[in-house]
Amino acid sequence: MNVGPLRTDSEALRTAFKLACLAFVLTSCTAWLRPLLLPDEGRYAGVAWEMLRSGDWLTPTLNGLPYFHKPPLFYWITASSLTAFGLTEWAARVAPAIGFSLAVASPFWLVRRWLGPRPANLAALALLAQPLALVAGQYANLDMLVAGLITLTIVSLAHATLLMDIAPRQARPALRLAWAAAALGVLAKGLIGVVIPAGVIGGWLLLSGRWRIILRTFTQCPEGPVVFVLIAAPWFLFMERIHPGFLDYFFVYQHFTRFSTGGFNNQQPVWFYPAVLALFFLPWLAWIARRAMGDRLAVGPERDLALLCWIWAAVVILFFSMPRSKLVGYVLPAVPPLALLAAAGLRARGDPGRTAIRLWRGAAAFGIVGSLIAVIVIAYRPTPSSRDLSRWIGTHSQPGDAVFMINRFDFDAGLYARLQAPIRVVERWDEEAFVRSRDNWRKELADARRFNRELGEQTLITPDRLVESLCAQPRSWIIGFTQADANYSALAAAERVREWRGSSLWRFDSSRPEARTLCQGVPR
Repeated sequence: MNVGPLRTDSEALRTAFKLACLAFVLTSCTAWLRPLLLPDEGRYAGVAWEMLRSGDWLTPTLNGLPYFHKPPLFYWITASSLTAFGLTEWAARVAPAIGFSLAVASPFWLVRRWLGPRPANLAALALLAQPLALVAGQYANLDMLVAGLITLTIVSLAHATLLMDIAPRQARPALRLAWAAAALGVLAKGLIGVVIPAGVIGGWLLLSGRWRIILRTFTQCPEGPVVFVLIAAPWFLFMERIHPGFLDYFFVYQHFTRFSTGGFNNQQPVWFYPAVLALFFLPWLAWIARRAMGDRLAVGPERDLALLCWIWAAVVILFFSMPRSKLVGYVLPAVPPLALLAAAGLRARGDPGRTAIRLWRGAAAFGIVGSLIAVIVIAYRPTPSSRDLSRWIGTHSQPGDAVFMINRFDFDAGLYARLQAPIRVVERWDEEAFVRSRDNWRKELADARRFNRELGEQTLITPDRLVESLCAQPRSWIIGFTQADANYSALAAAERVREWRGSSLWRFDSSRPEARTLCQGVPR
């Protein structure tokens, strides 16, 4: 069914908005089930908390140091959510829920707009029943947000392309939206926000014989690049102005070096992403194959969208399979097109019978139940965290108290303790080979130190400076692994006040006799 361009889109938009709200509620409920922030979640939520603490919403900071691994959009959304809803785990997960809603609602709208309500309803159920996306939608990191924005960009460009065939003037709003969504994608996670959509739509236009439309999109919407630059460029230019070397670090090192070299964590073989997607789409593989081997589609939107989905999934998988470093969340932009193909598979080869419909619904139910089970397992699995210890500090500390961490840095500690100053992190910071031997919190803090050497000197301290730093404070709190007192004699002068999940909290009070003895002769 081809819905003509003169027909109003208001009904499709209203339905897509309702679906977006449903997706947001669904993933928010699963996010609420998890009481703890996982380590990576604590990193991004902690950066957002520091924006609130400092009042500086331009420069993301990790433990007070400029943190430029990722752009700021996730932090802006999360900081706004923490302001509106309180400093809770649920509020820290609003940004990925928004990304999940975009990844579900925008493909649904495209299918409803061009193929009609019934195919769109099947697509909606297939999109909501994807465990990989649903679990990622309640995990506080950047992957689901950028996947949602990439999906919105591709959908907007695809819609504009189909309109260009029959009503070019009506394509202009969609093109503006695509440029704006691509700019937000860049602010969410960098160049992939524009590179992935360009690769998908470019490949689709070439293989469908529409390559001339590439130039027509610029003439039809000449203000598009201006919209993109006005949204995406100011933050990057401002960061380079106040932090010289930022552009080289962000684009050359964090983008091209990480993409082209193998000196980072999570190295996986080239078949990693096909295997991951096959696992998560296991109940749907038969339906995707059914679409691939189904009846030949007539010329029209249905064939165009099917081709788009195949190219979309292939581009994402190929792009992220090239670098050696791979994380599961990177491939999330491939989930929407595969879900659409699974939905289309039910209608391949004519009208499905009752048995096929039951099997298809069973696959959807399996996906939703599997997602909930995965969330519950994650929620109740023991997780390294300093939440209990950090909250104890927040309740019992006084203004002027210092917080130390020994041989560790828990990203969520500042958020849970409501700390107003950076943590002093004790590690072998003078051993460059040790600090940069792995792509972890040590390397991240060391990288951030280059943009603020003075604060880095104050907050990243070596073990030989621990006693001097403790004695310079009236009272300090120290978080470390329970056995840390065997390696640090200074902890013998401190009082162990709390233990939780293999970690301990010590209180160092300079007025205690043991502390006074330790601090005798120590320069202050």
